[in-house]
Amino acid sequence: MSEVLTEVQDGFIIVTINRPEAKNAMTKAAAEGIRAAMEQLDNDNSLNAGIITGAGGTFCSGMDLKGFLRGETPSVKGYGFGGITEKGPEKPLIAAVEGYALAGGLELALACDLCVANAKAKFGIPEVKRSLVAGAGGVLKLQQLVGKRVAMEWALTGDFFTAQRAYEVGFVNRVTEGAAIDAAIELATTVAANGPLALKATKKIINESYDWTSEEAWKKQAEIMAPVFTSEDAREGSVAFAEKRKPNWQGK
Repeated sequence: MSEVLTEVQDGFIIVTINRPEAKNAMTKAAAEGIRAAMEQLDNDNSLNAGIITGAGGTFCSGMDLKGFLRGETPSVKGYGFGGITEKGPEKPLIAAVEGYALAGGLELALACDLCVANAKAKFGIPEVKRSLVAGAGGVLKLQQLVGKRVAMEWALTGDFFTAQRAYEVGFVNRVTEGAAIDAAIELATTVAANGPLALKATKKIINESYDWTSEEAWKKQAEIMAPVFTSEDAREGSVAFAEKRKPNWQGK
């Protein structure tokens, strides 16, 4: 049985961690499967977005501890835990969270660009309770998203928190009473309908600009934006708007 399943829909790919018997705890094989799916996302011009979710009602319960005790690292060199925490895809990625997103599972969701969660989902980085450190982004990047005080509380207590709390502090974009995957598909459909060059450039600017100085920010943004504004897609977007039709993106 494959530890990662993929399904391509109109404009996006759904990547499912498929270890429900282990609450989708991350293994080396699963991390490599996710990495392969991210390469498919970036290399396939028909895909503009991706979704990561988990099978069996759980997103990801973190690192597979049995594998850890065997000396296995559930990471991909240069890309991090689950194949995305250090370096994700160029295209937008959405986490669809059901059940638990804990430890590395939370960090997997943190590495995504958007997050949709079922109202009953639970989040947490409980590594300190096992004398470990949330080293796949939890203690490095979480404060950039939710602020230092909130990140410090979550990291030092190791306590779980709800989807509603995650929404209140900006970790989650949408909380749904229904299936998280359905809300994620709705969001992915909206995102994937947009210009592919513009999506990649916008993601790149948002992700990289947090540590740009005021002197270099406009220059760096212009360098990333320039190829988009001179692209065939930019012209097609304007023409399609004038002609009141759906754009036919070429990715160039």
